[in-house]
Amino acid sequence: MLINMYSPLRGAGIKVHQVSPSFDRIEVHLPLTRKNKNVMGTQFGGSLYAMADPFYMLMLIRRLGHKYVVWDQGSNIQFIAPGTSLVKGVYQVDDQTLDEIKRKAASGEKVLHTFEADITHEDGSVVARVTKVLYIRLKKQHRPISN
Repeated sequence: MLINMYSPLRGAGIKVHQVSPSFDRIEVHLPLTRKNKNVMGTQFGGSLYAMADPFYMLMLIRRLGHKYVVWDQGSNIQFIAPGTSLVKGVYQVDDQTLDEIKRKAASGEKVLHTFEADITHEDGSVVARVTKVLYIRLKKQHRPISN
């Protein structure tokens, strides 16, 4: 939960609400406050994006271990409806997805994997949809020797 001390998140009022013991699920909350209100009185888009930005990368780094390089490759946010109250994002990397990434990366080639998550109001209505593309590759010293 030290991530709650990270300045970009703290400054926007973003709080990591829950992290599963296996690091396969992270829930993040953002209340509507003066810190993140835009000129229309709703959630600032940059804050909505910030509540999704680091989490898939952090989960993969933790779950894959030291043999892999993990970077954000690209991202997109689609604003669906105004954020008018507390919003939350739930980010998950299930075992099946992790196994698929490991299988694809086993050859030593890069893997680009796309994750998608919704940022929602407490009632489940969608405020924004975030797409993250992550670059994953075995570190050089762990790649198979090629002929």
